[in-house]
Amino acid sequence: MPFRLLFRNMLSHPIRTLLTAASVAIAMFLMCVLDAAVTGLDATVAQASRTRLWVQSAVSLFVLLPDSYEAKIKTVPGVEEVVRFQWFGGVYQDPSNFFAQFAVDPQKWFESYPEIEIVDGSLAQWQAGRTNCILGRDLANRFGWQVGDRVPLQGTIFPKTDGTAWEFDVAGIYESHSTSVDQQTMFFDYDYLYESLKGDVAGGPKGVGVYLTRLAAGTNPDGVIAAIEGFYENGPQRVRATREGEFQRQFITMLGSVPTLLYSIGGGVLFAIFFAVLNTMLMAARERTRDIGILKALGFGDGRITALLCAESLLLCAGGGSVGVALAKAAERPIWSVVSFQIPGFEIPTAVVVQGLLLAVGLGLVAGLAPAWRARRLRPVAALRAEA
Repeated sequence: MPFRLLFRNMLSHPIRTLLTAASVAIAMFLMCVLDAAVTGLDATVAQASRTRLWVQSAVSLFVLLPDSYEAKIKTVPGVEEVVRFQWFGGVYQDPSNFFAQFAVDPQKWFESYPEIEIVDGSLAQWQAGRTNCILGRDLANRFGWQVGDRVPLQGTIFPKTDGTAWEFDVAGIYESHSTSVDQQTMFFDYDYLYESLKGDVAGGPKGVGVYLTRLAAGTNPDGVIAAIEGFYENGPQRVRATREGEFQRQFITMLGSVPTLLYSIGGGVLFAIFFAVLNTMLMAARERTRDIGILKALGFGDGRITALLCAESLLLCAGGGSVGVALAKAAERPIWSVVSFQIPGFEIPTAVVVQGLLLAVGLGLVAGLAPAWRARRLRPVAALRAEA
């Protein structure tokens, strides 16, 4: 194959070549990110802990459970610990600065999450004061918070009775070693919220949103689930107990058929880029009609000319695809820091990278077939006359 001719043809229209390669790069970047998002949603469920159950109201996740349920749930054989979780829903400066906040039991919460490590500050510092809190690394980086800073939050679900903001002191920053746990959340002492509501310092609903139930090693979750739900089968507030994976799946299904939507977007992008590359190659083949006629007159067979055009399309797409995949891999961590609350399992594994490269190669081969087929049909005399 005349490689010098191949590269000369590609560089004969450098802007067109560059724009086409850039289009393929953007398409492969989006395909990798979208595929990683779908894979991440599945991983969030698949990698969820098998030793944690979540107990919520059978009516709705937004219906609170009585505080008294904690002690009774803990009596179920196989239950090692019960942690209160309450969504806070405060606003930092502006509603656009959304991030998750939960009131929990610090000691029991930390012991229930071996995937989490406090990398700045300590559990003891967190427990040293009612107003202390702990933040995920990405959340702290987002707002530039450090240990010792004060975070004011305007209560929405639990407003202060005097209209002032809740104030929290950063006592620790945590990092997660699991894709099922995000780094975009703030946790503070449940007793701070409980005592504020009890003393009429703040208003809002009383109770517990969800009970995290940690199981002892070797415990059968099905038996514990049946026992917990059986306790409250006749009230006062019926409950639903689920494995952590199933509990997280609830939030994914709230978004609708996300995988279908993401794959539809990716398919649409790939479809559009395919025709862009095909159009580029058809234009290139048409412009080289005389060149193809000369090559045939010199003795180049249809096979070599077909290979030349397919190689040009393949090189164009493979080059652009490689750049797009490399950019996606480089942006993995920044993207994860943005979407980790919704998709804590987001990552771009080797399988997604290989799939992106194969798609780019396949796109190049298919897009090169039409101009190659046209070139095979050209007769040398007709090709030379077409440019005369």
